[in-house]
Amino acid sequence: MNLNQRASGVLLHITSLPGPHGIGDFGPGAYHFVEWLCSAGQRVWQVLPMTPIGPGDSPYQSVSAFAGSPLMVALEPLIAQGWLTLGDVPGFDSQCVDFARVAPWRLQRLREAAAGFAARAAPADRAALSDWCAREANWLDDYTLFMAIEAAHAGQPWWAWPAALARREPAALQAAREAHASEVAFWQFVQWCFDTQWRAIKAYANERGVAIMGDLPIFIAHHSADCWSRPDLYFLDENFQPTVVAGVPPDYFSQTGQRWGNPLYRWERMAAEGYRWWTDRVQRALVHNDVFRIDHFRGFAGYWEVPATCPTAIDGRWVAGPGKALFDAIGSRLGALPIVAEDLGVMTQDVEQLRDACGFPGMRVMQFAFGGDATHLFLPHNFERNCVVYTGTHDNDTTLGWWHAASPRERAFAGSYLAAGTNDIHFAMIRAAAESVANLAIFPMQDALGLPSRHRMNVPGVMGQGNWTWRFEWSAVGSEPARVLGLIAAASGRGPFAKLQLPKDMAAPVAAAELD
Repeated sequence: MNLNQRASGVLLHITSLPGPHGIGDFGPGAYHFVEWLCSAGQRVWQVLPMTPIGPGDSPYQSVSAFAGSPLMVALEPLIAQGWLTLGDVPGFDSQCVDFARVAPWRLQRLREAAAGFAARAAPADRAALSDWCAREANWLDDYTLFMAIEAAHAGQPWWAWPAALARREPAALQAAREAHASEVAFWQFVQWCFDTQWRAIKAYANERGVAIMGDLPIFIAHHSADCWSRPDLYFLDENFQPTVVAGVPPDYFSQTGQRWGNPLYRWERMAAEGYRWWTDRVQRALVHNDVFRIDHFRGFAGYWEVPATCPTAIDGRWVAGPGKALFDAIGSRLGALPIVAEDLGVMTQDVEQLRDACGFPGMRVMQFAFGGDATHLFLPHNFERNCVVYTGTHDNDTTLGWWHAASPRERAFAGSYLAAGTNDIHFAMIRAAAESVANLAIFPMQDALGLPSRHRMNVPGVMGQGNWTWRFEWSAVGSEPARVLGLIAAASGRGPFAKLQLPKDMAAPVAAAELD
């Protein structure tokens, strides 16, 4: 994807897609959404991290920075291959993901499919799985063994495992690999299915002119295969506990800041290895995405270091990050990097300099634009071309929800600027974003549908409370959102001009001579 060309797209996480199995996945609903994007004149599908979910059902606290979520593996292809026979499906909620019910049910179906594969797979499929495992061994071997050992120890965190396993003594690892061979094979199968299915969807989208935009969290989870396999790359004590953790200082979202709790990188050790771990991670991201957003980009210039003993993020300090050296190292191996820098929050000159030196577009979120005056950088007339404009992100309220919660002054400013009110604020904001000079404009699906606050995806810094559970049904979409998005995309030079064709019954324009 060329980030210098005008385009627009929709932000929709895979888990929000319609489908019969309790959560959005790589099944028919994903292909239908690609077709819907095409009908709406959209050229980008932005997804959120597709890694396995962690605490709070969040993909930003995953057990692996490289693996894919087993919950996204579609069951229909497994049935078609003859590896799975699906019995009665529970009555799952079509508008909300109930992770407590959905996750164990789907994992059991995947185990049945893995058993079916072992019993009935064709030689070509067995060879394909074997070849894929060999190609992905640099991350897959540690991840699958991590998952097998975790299961054998009732989900305990890796630092609570027997010392020989926690410290990765070679003899203990070999013994575990032999003892848990069937469990390792199961997780290999699941990850192969994930990769195979998603690559097919990506190819389907690309063939139709739709690019995939991913999302790469900057930090990894403490309880993860990444931290277990290379504890020397993080600030951990002799008991493998973080001495300092990640977070952000007080900001728009929280008066006490956000204490994320992720272990922090020892950047000097990563630098000594030529940033190999990061290069491998970006290389894998480019397999799944045409372009991707790096979450919390400012952390590469300077990050907020919180003592692990502090219950909030207030008592932290800024520490210098790796800077441009990291991206130079990645680029020297992988070439030009199609990266969008999430540069929201506390911005300082060093962050802007790093973003610009790398040539990455930053982000502008229009919901943040109306708390100041006409000089606010997030107002469209102040944009630059090399940026990505959002009406809101997955961490924001929906635009309609934002409108109702905004102060009277913000509503007056936004209403005047956008010439809009309660009934059309979502499309007015979408139109203003699309008509701006920003090369890329992205709209959450909730805004394209004009949905209120209860359809919000996530509230930052808050565990539970419905985060990450939102889904929609096609019956509630109708024809209007795609029609309007298509017209806006065409009029703003972001989509096919054919979308601007006038209805046949519309009167022809009056010639100037007829007005004399």
